[in-house]
Amino acid sequence: MNFLAIETSCDETSVAIFTDELQVLSNVVASQIELHARFGGVVPEVAARAHLQRLLPTMDEALRQANLKLADIGAVVVMNSPGLVGALLVGVSAAKMLALTLDVPLLSANHIEAHIFAARMAAGRDIFPCVGLVVSGGHTSLFHCKTPLEFDLLGGTIDDAAGEAFDKVAAILGLGFPGGPAVEREAALGNPKAHALPRSFLKEDRLQFSFSGLKTAVLYALHGPSTTRGPLPGPGAVRANLAASFQRAVIDVLVEKSRQALRKTCEKRLAVGGGVSANQALRADLEAMAQREGAELFIPPMALCTDNAAMAAVAVEKWRRGIVAPLDLDAMPNYQGKN
Repeated sequence: MNFLAIETSCDETSVAIFTDELQVLSNVVASQIELHARFGGVVPEVAARAHLQRLLPTMDEALRQANLKLADIGAVVVMNSPGLVGALLVGVSAAKMLALTLDVPLLSANHIEAHIFAARMAAGRDIFPCVGLVVSGGHTSLFHCKTPLEFDLLGGTIDDAAGEAFDKVAAILGLGFPGGPAVEREAALGNPKAHALPRSFLKEDRLQFSFSGLKTAVLYALHGPSTTRGPLPGPGAVRANLAASFQRAVIDVLVEKSRQALRKTCEKRLAVGGGVSANQALRADLEAMAQREGAELFIPPMALCTDNAAMAAVAVEKWRRGIVAPLDLDAMPNYQGKN
């Protein structure tokens, strides 16, 4: 059976086609990076309008790559939570119309669960139960993932998500958007020990994150405790060292809290998803930590780290259990835990 999945939760328009055996036949992503770069970040209204313009061409391309027609689709999947409500509504509306027109089941997928399921798809085998770390522009959370559809929240950020902090620090350093890869490239040129930046909750026995203070510390290290910002730094040791020190602080916290979560849950498997998990230094340090803890690490390949529709294959688990979505399915911008 073939599933057509739609993802429009933020700034990537994506359509994928996969089978009930989790074979991905196509996974097309239309990026909006260039649209939002001029604003220094994602603008929700711009994102929603771009989804409207790009969704149908993206769907056509996904069908073409899979060598299928709409008549070959047995169910429609849509990522309906969490995300930007306007962006989500574009995908949800299209999915409902498509399911009604084709007279096939409609299935919903939770964006958080989907990021972890991407690691399961890459592994090619069951990875549950496990600890799940979702680290992206909008989320930084740890979960006890008992099954693909049963997640208990262990802890999360109390302010900025890690990806958001990368974007903001990139702006402070004049590195542009998106901040994650820009900071990573600059950090490779610097000394991660050049600045003693804060690592909130690092040694505390609670699974919480906070990155707003770290972001402010970078700003103060560059300009001092002044309300007036000076000029943006150019290429050189100052910028590279700040980028490297910032990245090291974020990674230290993410790795340590993941280690604590493994010990608290007594699990021996760690699954990681979200755009920040594409960071090579983070991946290397998580792998080293997992080996020390005697745990297995599951991280999807780069193409499945950022937002894409293939990871909506988590909805196949719902289909196997006979769980379908109603045609009055709505977009839910906040993480609900159950979807």
